[in-house]
Amino acid sequence: MIEPIQYHSIISKAWKEYNPKREIASIVDVSANVSTNKVFAVTFIDGNFIMAKVSNFGKFENFKEDHTIINVMANNLEYPYDLFLSSSLMKNDELFLYKYDDSNIDVWLVFYRVVRIKNKLPKRLHEEQIKILGRELAKFHKICDTMTPVLPKSSKNLQKDIHSLLRRLQKEGSDLKFEGNIDLIRKHCSIFLEQYEVLGMDSFSQIPVFVDWNIGNFSVRDNGSFFSRWDYDWFRMSSRILDFYSFSRVVSDIGDKTDFSYTSSQLNEERFILFLKEYHSVFPLTESEIRFMKEAYRFFILNYVINNGKYFFASSYAKKLQHEAYQMYLPQLDSMCSCERILKELGF
Repeated sequence: MIEPIQYHSIISKAWKEYNPKREIASIVDVSANVSTNKVFAVTFIDGNFIMAKVSNFGKFENFKEDHTIINVMANNLEYPYDLFLSSSLMKNDELFLYKYDDSNIDVWLVFYRVVRIKNKLPKRLHEEQIKILGRELAKFHKICDTMTPVLPKSSKNLQKDIHSLLRRLQKEGSDLKFEGNIDLIRKHCSIFLEQYEVLGMDSFSQIPVFVDWNIGNFSVRDNGSFFSRWDYDWFRMSSRILDFYSFSRVVSDIGDKTDFSYTSSQLNEERFILFLKEYHSVFPLTESEIRFMKEAYRFFILNYVINNGKYFFASSYAKKLQHEAYQMYLPQLDSMCSCERILKELGF
C-alpha cells in the first residue's frame, strides 16, 4: 500500500533548507484540487506568508525548467505586466527548488510570492469585454515574443509529447485506460505530426504560453486589461496558437460552466471571431498559424485530456472527458472543425 504524501513535513524540510532562521507558524492546503499538483499557504510567526507549490507529476527537470523560465519572465516583464506573474524565491543567485525522494515517492516544490488579484471576469462576457480581451492577449503575446531572446531554453515541444503518447500506446497496448480506442488515438497522432510538418510549425515563433486560461486563472483591472495570472501547470514554450482554444471557451456564448466539455464548436462562434479580429488588429496572425488552430485543438485533446488527463482533472472528470474524446471530440474533429471561416473573416 502506498503511503500518503506527508506534504506538511516535506514543506517544513524544504523551508528549513531554504532559511532555517525564519520560523513557520502554519501550513494550510489551499489547492483548487483540480490537478494532482498541490498549493499551500505557508505563514510565518511574523504573520507574513508565501506559497508553496508541490508536484510529483512528470519529471523534476521539466518542473525546474518551466519555473526557471516563468521566474525570468516575472522579473523582466515591464509595466503594465510587472505584477502579472508571481516570482519564485531565490537562494544566492539561483531559483530555489527542493526535491524530496525516498524509496516510495519523488516530490518537488517551489516557493513563490503571492500574486495580487483584482477583478475576475464574469461567467459570460459582453461584446466590449471580448474585444478588450482580444487586444489584451495580443499585447501580452507581443511582449512575450520580444522577451524570447532573454529566456532560458526549453527542452519540451509538441512533437515530443505526441511521440510520448505513441510510446505509451505501444507499451500499454489494449489497456482499459484507452477503452479500446488505440487505433483512433494513433490516427490522430499521425494527422497531427503530418500537419505539424505541412504547416511549418517549426518556423513559428516559440513564446511563453500558459494554455489554460479559464476565468479562474487570471484577473483584470477595472478597464478590463490584464492584471495578474496564476496557475502555471500547463506552461510551455510553444506557438501562441496554443492559448487560443482556452480563450474560445472564455468568450463563448454559453459562458463559464461548472459542468463542462471540450468541444470544438466554440472555434467557429461569432464571439470568438470577434475576439480574433481584435487580436489580429494588434498582433497579426499568419495563414499557417490560423490553420494550426485545428491542430492545436487536436494536440490539446491528445495530450491534456487523453495522455495526461488523470493528472489535470479529478478522477471522475478525467474519465468523463476521455470518454467524450473517444466518442465525440476526435471522431468529429475533421468534419466539425474548420479554419476556413476564420481565414475569410480575417481577410485571407
